[in-house]
Amino acid sequence: MTEAPALPRPEWRVARGLTDYAAAVAFMEARAEAIARGEAGELIWLVEHPPLYTAGTSAKPADLIDPDRFPVFESKRGGQYTYHGPGQRVVYVMLDVGKRGRDVRAFVKSLENWVIAALGEFNVKGELRAGRVGVWVTRGDKPLGPDGAPAEDKIAAIGVRLRRWVSFHGLSINVDPDLEHFSGIVPCGITGHGVTSLVDLGLPVAMEDLDVALERTFDAAF
Repeated sequence: MTEAPALPRPEWRVARGLTDYAAAVAFMEARAEAIARGEAGELIWLVEHPPLYTAGTSAKPADLIDPDRFPVFESKRGGQYTYHGPGQRVVYVMLDVGKRGRDVRAFVKSLENWVIAALGEFNVKGELRAGRVGVWVTRGDKPLGPDGAPAEDKIAAIGVRLRRWVSFHGLSINVDPDLEHFSGIVPCGITGHGVTSLVDLGLPVAMEDLDVALERTFDAAF
């Protein structure tokens, strides 16, 4: 049996400055459609946004605690409320899942593994938790929870959408955002846990450092 030919590596693009969210979504949708038509190649697009909240398809109105704080955008990605802002790397993945096995669960697992591998470049142990989306880190420097379990903070969020077997939206990793900005929502609908960043963990990581780690670990994840 002949193996399917390897796909060429996706285009890798890093946006400078802050990218308007609505313009980013319009670009992603157009690019995903072009990929589905065979008129464009896959793209990994790394951006930062101005402070804003996004509501995924499962967002609950009660989880928007401070609706007047930042602009709120309805998003077609899966998941609930998330925050985007300066100091957070947002990675938009426009990949042809149809040519990558047509397995949505496996695709999401690849995204999770990619985040965990990139964090590992900084000796940060990212972990998954049943019933809690995203990537988490155990905080041995924080008090134990009421149940005696170690504190855990979220460091990365994942939310994608597929159209004609092409993905868009993607993931976000906290490098050094203002963590207080997350207080205006219940992040991803999860209570009882905090949010952290690479800098909050005591690591002097710049955005460019994370970008290098993401590019270096991409091929092994996909």
